[in-house]
Amino acid sequence: MEKKIRVLIAKPGLDGHDRGAKVVARALRDAGMEVIYMGLHQTPERIVEAAIQEDVDVIGLSLLSGAHMTLFPDVIELLEENDADDIIVLGGGIIPDKDVEGLKEKGVRMVFGPGTPTDEIVEYIEQNVKVAR
Repeated sequence: MEKKIRVLIAKPGLDGHDRGAKVVARALRDAGMEVIYMGLHQTPERIVEAAIQEDVDVIGLSLLSGAHMTLFPDVIELLEENDADDIIVLGGGIIPDKDVEGLKEKGVRMVFGPGTPTDEIVEYIEQNVKVAR
């Protein structure tokens, strides 16, 4: 039996809106993945600690507050410091197009904006986790 893909979904920072993150979490669960939903107001430290403890394959970060250029790279840096940089980090939320390439350069594998069909997110994760395994 194949191991299920494990995904941690978190809302870093002070962002108080999580509808999109919950929609994505449900779609991933419905696609057969194990989803750990951390909820609102998470620190990069807590996100990385939970990701390591839960042995996840993917971290999905959702942010609407504009702090993505700080918080997303902080998560990636902490993963590297903890020898867990094999965990794929994905971003979502309100992220200006001009920031997407900078986030990718810092290690965010993919950024999914508003209106991205959930099946595209599922497919991306399935394809990229299988490659990583």
